[in-house]
Amino acid sequence: MNALSLALQLVGGLALAPLLPGLVQYWKARLQGRRGPTPLQPYRELRRLWGKSSVDVEGAGIVYRLAPAVTAASLVLAVLIVPVASGAPSLGAGRDALALLGVLALGRFAVTAASWDVANGFALQGASRDLTIAIFTDATFVLSVAVAALVAHTTNLATIVAGTAGSAVWSSPSLALGAVAFLLVVVAETGRQPIDNPDTHLELTMIHEGPLLEYAGRDLALLQWSAAARHWVVLVLAAQIFLPHTPGVWAQLAALPVRLAILCAGLALLETFTAKIRILLAPRLLAVGAAAALLGVVSWLVQIT
Repeated sequence: MNALSLALQLVGGLALAPLLPGLVQYWKARLQGRRGPTPLQPYRELRRLWGKSSVDVEGAGIVYRLAPAVTAASLVLAVLIVPVASGAPSLGAGRDALALLGVLALGRFAVTAASWDVANGFALQGASRDLTIAIFTDATFVLSVAVAALVAHTTNLATIVAGTAGSAVWSSPSLALGAVAFLLVVVAETGRQPIDNPDTHLELTMIHEGPLLEYAGRDLALLQWSAAARHWVVLVLAAQIFLPHTPGVWAQLAALPVRLAILCAGLALLETFTAKIRILLAPRLLAVGAAAALLGVVSWLVQIT
């Protein structure tokens, strides 16, 4: 069991992560009546970019050069933190939910600092928007995970997966409210509509892709892989905590690929039937998620008193 959990966590998070955004794009194209790219298209993009040399922007310093490696390293650490099942062995990085939030914030900070280093107007604009949304995303992340942490009486993610298993914990609306909040976290962290449009190439409307405008070659490949790994991290959390699951570790491992595919299909449906909202409305939408998670916390506290 430990060997299987370890293999799924490492192979899934490090090698199969680009398949998740590929599936979303493939199913979205099908829903819109287009042929679209295959789910393997992100791998082709990564191979193409890795074969090209990096570009150094005139006047850029060490922050610009180190940002892709720091971002990729932070996402590797995040993959090691997030368990694929309640019995997954620790990989030396711990399992704490707050540590995961800090690691994800580190990757975002590195890209933002690089935008300031090159002083590109469009990159700074995208970084500013990204940080604005990130404030509300992180608050919603903390509150939604707090609901699950109250159920499991710990912030250890592996124990949370075990504590939220079964049907008894779903007798209260707490986890359901936390799941609604975390759905908005998934949309924001993966840069999907209605928060962001991953298909846009207009500098004035970019959010997550704006800070990447100055990168090319292997540096851009690292940043694109990091974005795919972020898909893996938040979707695994959604699948193993905020979707009903059984206590058995083997059942959790077997069901994870199916759950991830369902969540990718859900993101494709959401992008097909919703439009990107104005940037000033995105914090309000995330605030609704934070309020839902806070109601979940209150609901759980009322239940146990």
